[in-house]
Amino acid sequence: MVPTPSIVAMINWAADVIDAIGFVGVAVLVALENVFPPIPSELILLLTGFNVSEGRFDFVSGVLAATVGSVVGAYFLYAIGRLVHEERLEKLLAGVGKYLGLKKSDVHKGFEWFERHGTFVVLFGRLIPVVRSVVSIPAGAEKMPVLRFTLLTAAGSLVWNVVWVAIGWGLGDQWEKAGKWGDYLQYGVIAAILLGLGIIVVRARRRRAVDSRG
Repeated sequence: MVPTPSIVAMINWAADVIDAIGFVGVAVLVALENVFPPIPSELILLLTGFNVSEGRFDFVSGVLAATVGSVVGAYFLYAIGRLVHEERLEKLLAGVGKYLGLKKSDVHKGFEWFERHGTFVVLFGRLIPVVRSVVSIPAGAEKMPVLRFTLLTAAGSLVWNVVWVAIGWGLGDQWEKAGKWGDYLQYGVIAAILLGLGIIVVRARRRRAVDSRG
């Protein structure tokens, strides 16, 4: 990940926000990133870690602020999914998805899949860029209980935030160099999740095979 001039300008703006209001600024920036990602969350979290290394606030406060921001931002998209009728939401997503080769039936199947595996998707989806925001919409549409949604979102976000804030803390004023690791770490997370899904599918098939023989 090589920051473009526009991202550099936004990072400078984010640094000014955090300088002005401390870890509250971290929460605000992360919440905004969840709804409308102007700055990759990894860079915000690395910047947070840098501020921890400079003694502006402690590690726990930085991580908790980022996690609160993640949950607050997710609530906004969850509310959209909850308030918009599912059929209309599917039509809207299908309209966008047609540019990616998706049909309305594909979107409908996606909602059905989410209904069966929503807990897994919300928890681990927080570790994948874009998905961590979008996943809140079907969670709301499927009316996942708010408490469960909150706990899953907070848990997944906490893991991501701890990793990146810790890296930024360790690197100090060299924190920007870690930005290029983002893509590799994301690929690793996606690979791990796909592997986990593969194991689940294989075990389910074996269980069905045993049941059918029994």
